[in-house]
Amino acid sequence: MHCRRVLGLFLFTLFIVFSVQGQTAQTETKDDETNLDTQLFLIVGTNQDVADSKLPTALDPVLKQLRTTLPFRNYRLAATLINRVKNQGRLDLSWIGGPLATNIATSSVTMPSFSQFKIRQVKLVRGSDGQQVVQMDGFNFGARVPIQVSGAIAANGAIAPTINYESTGVATDISMREAEPVIVGTLNVGPSGDAIILVVSAKRTTK
Repeated sequence: MHCRRVLGLFLFTLFIVFSVQGQTAQTETKDDETNLDTQLFLIVGTNQDVADSKLPTALDPVLKQLRTTLPFRNYRLAATLINRVKNQGRLDLSWIGGPLATNIATSSVTMPSFSQFKIRQVKLVRGSDGQQVVQMDGFNFGARVPIQVSGAIAANGAIAPTINYESTGVATDISMREAEPVIVGTLNVGPSGDAIILVVSAKRTTK
């Protein structure tokens, strides 16, 4: 009789263990199906006049911080990139955009910039306070921007602009609260004194 009771208790314990493992597996599978919408904003800080200095309302806290810490007269939005990434997934994109430096944007020669944005892994984790945060491992942004230097004098006496492409970028690991835009870094571009300001945010999708 004692052996039967022990055997029954052992089988019951196994049932509980396997049930908990099954629930954990379901939870992990559910988490794996979670998607996140990421937003990367490229803001150019400049002391030159800009045609449109209005930034999205969601960036108001960022703009307030920028005006406190960086001595630029104006800020303009150069690009906004929205991408959907699976939880614990990666992101890798490249694009050709307009000139980022003011001295190129206002010259008679329009030269594009070449940019690349990578995240090795985007995932939801628990912070030290127990709240869920978005973690981006291997955040990497790089750009090749056109810089106008002293031009060569043509046979007719005209000065032809000379454009050189220079590389700039930043690589880091970051964590942030959901839907809260954060400044990742700033990059100086060219003799104009302009700077590219990287702002990123991420949140879980509702669909």
